[in-house]
Amino acid sequence: MAATVDWLRTTTPGLLILCGLAIVVLLVAIIRFKLEPFIALLLTGLLLALAAGLPVSKIVGTPLKSSDSLLETGFGGILGHISVIIGLGTVLGAILERSGGADALAEKLQNLFGPKGAPVAMGLVGLIFGIPVFFDIGIFVLAPLIYVAAKRGGRSLVLYAMPMVAGLSMTHAFLPPHPGPVALGGLMGVSLGWLIIMGLVCGLPGFVAAGLVWGTFIGKRIVVDVPAEFLVRPSGDAAEPDGDANSSGAQQETATEVRRPSVGLIAAIIAIPLVLILGATFGSQLLQKKSGLLEVLTFLGNPAVALLIAVLVAFYILGLRRGSTVQQLSVLTAESLRPVGMLLLVIGGGAFFGAVISATGIGKVLAHTMSEAGLPVIVLAYIISCGLRIAQGSATVAIVTTGGIVGPLVAGHGYSQISLALIAMSIAAGSIILSHVNDGGFWMISKFFNLSVKQTLQTWSVLETVLSVVSFAVAAILFALVS
Repeated sequence: MAATVDWLRTTTPGLLILCGLAIVVLLVAIIRFKLEPFIALLLTGLLLALAAGLPVSKIVGTPLKSSDSLLETGFGGILGHISVIIGLGTVLGAILERSGGADALAEKLQNLFGPKGAPVAMGLVGLIFGIPVFFDIGIFVLAPLIYVAAKRGGRSLVLYAMPMVAGLSMTHAFLPPHPGPVALGGLMGVSLGWLIIMGLVCGLPGFVAAGLVWGTFIGKRIVVDVPAEFLVRPSGDAAEPDGDANSSGAQQETATEVRRPSVGLIAAIIAIPLVLILGATFGSQLLQKKSGLLEVLTFLGNPAVALLIAVLVAFYILGLRRGSTVQQLSVLTAESLRPVGMLLLVIGGGAFFGAVISATGIGKVLAHTMSEAGLPVIVLAYIISCGLRIAQGSATVAIVTTGGIVGPLVAGHGYSQISLALIAMSIAAGSIILSHVNDGGFWMISKFFNLSVKQTLQTWSVLETVLSVVSFAVAAILFALVS
């Protein structure tokens, strides 16, 4: 027995078996026993650490000191990096939503593209509004616009819905300040500036292929009418997906009572953090290290500072100047931040799981094994992410778990920031492949757009797969060129 345990802890096959068993336990806990991903990640990480023979003092610390333990450094390292960013991004999305910015943006684009170009307009609405707004909130806010556009156009609801959800999905998977890309920045050691650049480079072709090409193709073949009850949302509807959606509905109704902001204003506020972050990224490449301008750009381009500036601007322009009080803005902030807690715990749990993997030496073993097998790390990252996504449904869990596994593989190998960002994009691409019945987003799409399970598989599931494959292909080609 002792010899078997020693073999598992010290040999390459043994460590690989431990890693594989840990992932199986994680998936069974989430899928079979419906355990919260945060609890499952924490439990699996602790079991793996004990099975690998790590000292208890290293896992959880001592009664007098635990600050350098895997448990605290695993959680604290990533949460210190992303908590402020996700929190501020959530608040920014809430104030933009309440102001009626989505309505203004959709109306402007529909007028610009005309009736025939309405599906393209809906795709751009999803793409732009999806940058600061979470996927599920984006669907709830934008779905009524899709109903109206489909009714006016007299065509299938699918034709208008697929481009919009493709835009929301693309930004959610590939662009900060969404949780997955932000978490990858911390797990992979890559700046958010490069993640934004590579997210756009890899994600936009996927959006075009999935949302515009596939969306148009399938929208002409699967005809779904807009039910009459979809055009008027009942007040206090208890059938919404979750509590956050209900609060969003109340906010949207409040927004319709006041004059909507201009599209240019909404676009400018959304652009503030992106421009500041990219300014710091390019400044670090073009300016002298001791330059005063570089220091200014670095400060303003810190993601937390950039988002704080955008939030303050939005509070003033979209809130105070339009009649809202500070107290009302505080209530809005508190409501928008409620769902963030569990999200941060899941990300922290994934980071702890990754820290355990690194401490056990499994990462180095996997790196050596993959090197001998000739499998590029970007392909490995994509395959792992795809497997986790298909098995347990959550894109965020797939991202943080894969990032924890792949992070040790790339550490110390001299990859450039561009290469690391492309590896991160392959993980993001894998995390959205083949959405099916174990994904909450699958049922949200089905409910909001009047689709049967079969129709949702034919439309949404294929769309996510096209978005995943095309975006990964772009990332893989670029990785081969720059590495």
